[in-house]
Amino acid sequence: MEPKKSKYDTNPLDPEVARKTEEVWGEEDDRPHTQPVKGATRAVSSSDAESSRSNVYSEAPTRRYDNPPLEAPYPSIFIPPTYSPPAQQSPNPYQVPFVQRPTSRPIYGLGLPEKWAMTLPYFPVYVGLVVSLIELFVVPRKEAKVRFHASQALALNIAFLAVHTIFSVISGITGSSFGANLFGTAAFVFLVISMIRVWQGKPHHIAPLDEPARWFNERIEPRNR
Repeated sequence: MEPKKSKYDTNPLDPEVARKTEEVWGEEDDRPHTQPVKGATRAVSSSDAESSRSNVYSEAPTRRYDNPPLEAPYPSIFIPPTYSPPAQQSPNPYQVPFVQRPTSRPIYGLGLPEKWAMTLPYFPVYVGLVVSLIELFVVPRKEAKVRFHASQALALNIAFLAVHTIFSVISGITGSSFGANLFGTAAFVFLVISMIRVWQGKPHHIAPLDEPARWFNERIEPRNR
């Protein structure tokens, strides 16, 4: 007769499972027993795959990119690195030209709109030479775009003046002013193109003039700070 189960009996196993198992497999004494292993223990030959374990660094995690020597232990994440990260350099205005379109905002110390203050230094016939000097002496350093074009235009006008003087000397010796006239026309066209590019907000950076332009910008102290 099956025993009566209460509501608290939650055992899902059959209580007769042990008896039924003995009936299927026979008595416990008739079962085969495991034979003990006798003799001395012998070493198992290692495979080629296990030979790499002789080197403690063969399965080490990936090393840091500062490439420490193999004999050095793998650094902890809690230890600061021995190398110093590269310093972030601020953009150089003489390497990254200004490409923003000039606005009509008046420039402090000059009174002219920004688009005119950036364009007039490239005016031909040496007018731009005078305007560049005035802007560098008047415009404060916080007006970086205006001072950049003023110093670059000043260096450009001085370079044109020096080359034109050389051609004038050659013309006086040879009696021919063809070279001087040709260079003067080319310089005039280049200055007009410079004015148009700056007025339109296009990048206008003359790399060979970086050093003299930077020198003018640093040495000429503005009156308004």
